[in-house]
Parts: sequence; structure tokens; C-alpha cells
Amino acid sequence: MLRNGLEPWHLLIVALVVIVLFGSRRLPDTARALGKSLRILKSETRAMKAEDSASTGNGAAPPPAAPAQPATAPAAQTSR
Repeated sequence: MLRNGLEPWHLLIVALVVIVLFGSRRLPDTARALGKSLRILKSETRAMKAEDSASTGNGAAPPPAAPAQPATAPAAQTSR
């Protein structure tokens, strides 16, 4: 039974269970939140590495900063 580890049908069953548990409406939001969390984690680890290399003085340049997100304009108010 466990001779080859995960087989394609195992992954299909796991995907179906996830869809049933979380629902198809919440999955995109969950994936988006996970992606944001991973980007934050990645930027923080880069910052930590840059601080470490700056403190050791090996002359490595810090990584480029992430592009800033544009601010959204408030919705225009209409008067009646």
C-alpha cells in the first residue's frame, strides 16, 4: 500500500477533501492570503540576511526593496 508514497489518486482525494471542507468560494481568498503571507516571510528573511551581511561587513549589497503598492483613492461622493 505504501510502496511508492503519494500517487496521483491520493492527491485527487486530498484536493476533494479540501474543497469539501473549505468550500469553493473560500479557496481563492485562502490562497491569496497564503501568497501574501509567503511574500511577507520572504521579504523579512531577505531583510534579515541583509542585516546579517551588513553586520559581518562582507560588502554584499542589500536586496532591492519591494515595489510599493499604490494607494487607492477614496470613492467619490455623489450628492442628490
